Amino acid sequence: MRRLFLAISLAVLAAAAIGGCSTLTFVKRRLPPPTITAEGVLFRFAAPSAKAVQVAGNWPENDWLRGQAQSGSWNVGLMKDEDGDGIWTRLEKIPPGRYQYKFVIDQVNWKEDPNNPNRTNDGYGGNNSIIDVR
Repeated sequence: MRRLFLAISLAVLAAAAIGGCSTLTFVKRRLPPPTITAEGVLFRFAAPSAKAVQVAGNWPENDWLRGQAQSGSWNVGLMKDEDGDGIWTRLEKIPPGRYQYKFVIDQVNWKEDPNNPNRTNDGYGGNNSIIDVR
């Protein structure tokens, strides 16, 4: 029985090697962490089925989306998916400093940045992502 399992396993591996792995589509494309540019910080987040994505953080103009009350609009931190590929982006002017942030999907689901390994405890059983703006 063990030899049969080994033979089948080797056959599957050989078929994959011969046929290649180019048809594997379950591997997600990894996005870069936030990029600091001359115009501001470029945030990216993959959420193909989202209707809206926002970046929420503790820099003064955003204040974890509390800027919504000051501006009278829930559009604070609103990201765009202009080409409809499910990759949401936002260029945000942020003063120099160390900040925490999360992405908010459809105004209810708060997610840390899966592309940024810099994290800190959020005090609610999860993590906030961290960015250093210089």
